[in-house]
Amino acid sequence: MTNHWIDIRNADVILIMGANPAENHPVAFRWIMKARDAGAKIICADPRFTRSAAKADIYAPLRSGTDIAFLGGMINYILENKLYFEEYVRNYTNAAFLVNEDFKMPGELGGLFSGYDPQKRKYDPKAWSFQKNPDESIKKDPTLQDSNCVFQLLKKHYGRYTLDTVSKTTGTPKETLLEVYKLYGSTGKPDKAGTELYALGWTQHTVGTQNIRTMAIIQLLLGNVGMAGGGVNAMRGESNVQGATDHGLLFHSLPGYMAVPSADLKDTAAYIEKFTPKTAEPQSQNWWSNRNKYLVSYLKAIYGAKATKENDFGYGWHPKLDPGMDGSWLPIIDNMLKGKFKGMFAWGQNPACSGPNTNKVRNAMTKLDWMVTVNLFDNETASFWKGPGVDPAKVKTEVFFLPAAASFEKEGSITNSGRWAQWRTAAVKPLGQSMPDTEIIHELYQKIKALYLKEGGVLPEQLVNLTWNYGFKRADGTIKNFDVHAVAKEINGYFIDDVEDKPKLKPGEKPPPAAPPWAPKKMLGKKGELVGGFAQLQADGSTSCGCWIYSQSYNEKGNMMARRGKKDPTGLGMFPEWTWCWPVNRRIIYNRAGCDLTGKPYNMKKAVIYWNPLAPLPDGKFGAWVGDVPDGPWPPMSDEKEGKKPFIMQPNGVASLFGPGLKDGPFPEHYEPVESPLAANFFSKQMNSPAIKLYNDPNVKEDIIASNDPKFPIVATTFRVSEHWQTGVLSRNMPWLLELQPRLFCELSPQLAKEKGISNGDMIEVASARGKVEAVAVVTPRMRPFQLGDKTVHQVGLPLSFGWHTPNVGDTANLLTASAGDANTMIPEFKAFMVGIARKGG
Repeated sequence: MTNHWIDIRNADVILIMGANPAENHPVAFRWIMKARDAGAKIICADPRFTRSAAKADIYAPLRSGTDIAFLGGMINYILENKLYFEEYVRNYTNAAFLVNEDFKMPGELGGLFSGYDPQKRKYDPKAWSFQKNPDESIKKDPTLQDSNCVFQLLKKHYGRYTLDTVSKTTGTPKETLLEVYKLYGSTGKPDKAGTELYALGWTQHTVGTQNIRTMAIIQLLLGNVGMAGGGVNAMRGESNVQGATDHGLLFHSLPGYMAVPSADLKDTAAYIEKFTPKTAEPQSQNWWSNRNKYLVSYLKAIYGAKATKENDFGYGWHPKLDPGMDGSWLPIIDNMLKGKFKGMFAWGQNPACSGPNTNKVRNAMTKLDWMVTVNLFDNETASFWKGPGVDPAKVKTEVFFLPAAASFEKEGSITNSGRWAQWRTAAVKPLGQSMPDTEIIHELYQKIKALYLKEGGVLPEQLVNLTWNYGFKRADGTIKNFDVHAVAKEINGYFIDDVEDKPKLKPGEKPPPAAPPWAPKKMLGKKGELVGGFAQLQADGSTSCGCWIYSQSYNEKGNMMARRGKKDPTGLGMFPEWTWCWPVNRRIIYNRAGCDLTGKPYNMKKAVIYWNPLAPLPDGKFGAWVGDVPDGPWPPMSDEKEGKKPFIMQPNGVASLFGPGLKDGPFPEHYEPVESPLAANFFSKQMNSPAIKLYNDPNVKEDIIASNDPKFPIVATTFRVSEHWQTGVLSRNMPWLLELQPRLFCELSPQLAKEKGISNGDMIEVASARGKVEAVAVVTPRMRPFQLGDKTVHQVGLPLSFGWHTPNVGDTANLLTASAGDANTMIPEFKAFMVGIARKGG
């Protein structure tokens, strides 16, 4: 989230799209209700009339996979009716940047942007470059009138997203679209704010990244980023998903969202050169220019004293990807099916139910020599070898099950959707032989390290040189009692040496006169002390930090994540002394964008921060930001010498309406899901996203796509229910929850039920080109048919929380989903696929 849960109450308009918080985030839904009690309006766009929709002022039905069309129409409406916040757009976005004159868009190239290579199915982003001045700064048109400026290109691109085309693509009635666009567009005023709440209903598409980008464009046009009650807010589906991604759980990310090195980057210098952006833009802080400090401090955290300047801080030991390697879920399973893996750890997951195209996943597991599952209960993954249609005698995979402790049986931090890292103590001891994950990893590490030291192996240094100072070391070097606080401190970071607080000089600035030798040195930190924040990290090996964005979370003042102070000085619900929020306890990201160029808040009544020019500073100077922790201490941009632009993580200091860093286009464009009910895309000749990876190996029987196929004419999606957790491994083992939702069901409209001769409660078969499931028919007006031009299209929905391991509940709905992923993240397209349905015995 750019903002946080409590801040939702400050919104004037709330758009719920790609999510169903009333059922999937029921505790947090109270903040939506508090906003409504204060006069806010709620919009819910969803294929199903959910409990969230029941609380909305406007419900907009739309077909799964058409979010960009829906939102693109809103962009067009905002631009055509001049509802955008012009001052914000001009000063804080790249609207004025001039794109190269050869750049072409989908309206001119049949659905493609410039630079596409059909053989490689890739774009060359150089085709999306900006025009440059001789000093390498970007050419701009402050009037926003040049035909090559981002603002005019945006208008041109989304001018194609007319009400007629959007309506026949999404199935949303035109009058409903207008109602939504008018209401949400009303937040483009300085004293108004709109917020967007999304979840997997947006991300799990082949255009998932661009779904979110489209909303980001809307929020920037309306000036809703950096404001109380604004932002683009991902509602995580699990209490620590945010923390997991923060700490490098994804294959391409090191802790703190730094790129995993590839084998062609031979040293830290090559890594830093590739991943450190450069800019010639005045007043841009370009915060990623500090990447060298974060990389070296990370290497010092994991390799300690063995990481020296002479050995490039152990960079050569660090695991690396092959150049161009994709280590995400879809290629892992594809390669596993082809026998390219010997073993797998399935840690805290149930891929035999949660993975797309689940028959492919289950078949792939039979190719492994061994698999280790770490979980609380037996499940479809741990017991895949005896699942439906499987002969255990023909499965070679040896499965090991390690029982894990539940969340309330272990101590540590969780980081919620709002980036708040909250420390929790263990309520009870783990049951039986189960252990916290950290202790399981600890035991594995000690055993594997001992084997490497005894028997050797390929590149043992990457493992045996790890610091592993997580408790008292016995004489043999092993640790008996694992200390999770030691991990938290390592993540925060230490001063490895005494570090002097030297003045930071600007280019051309002369250093101050040297202090006399007897004068005490001003120290940033002493050897052995915990670092006070990432601004103190160094690139010379004198500091360590396991995750730079968490630096300050556990410092010399104590465990900041364990704080429970209830002061709320602004009255906006930021509670700065309750737990700790990354980065540096900043509750709303890019908050300086909530003020004008002089530091005056756009919304005085809900000011996140403001500039006080009379605030005294320790060095005798005056001027400081008051309120939330600002995204930098610099004065407002009206100070042309010292002021900095607010979007500090962007090299150019401003937010990107035009985003040349993605793989599938600098502007979002509507493409149909890989499986669609339509024969053609109403917006262009290009049916699907041209940059997605296609899994269409004729030798893999599960990789079948059936688009516009009369055998599978019905759109389907998956969803969650309040009574079950993820795939149900936890909740299906709770008899009272299983009683509330006892088995797989399928929601369908009364119109579709009548057409198919299905009654409420009938057993039906739902089938795709890849698999089939049995479900109870729930005939409900929550589902309705869509009118797509002259074609009526039905949609059904199935929950994803069931599996065969629990008797008489049915199997996972992911037997139906396809192997297709987003071009940027490779997240699978769970939320839009085609099926056929029939009554059992009919």
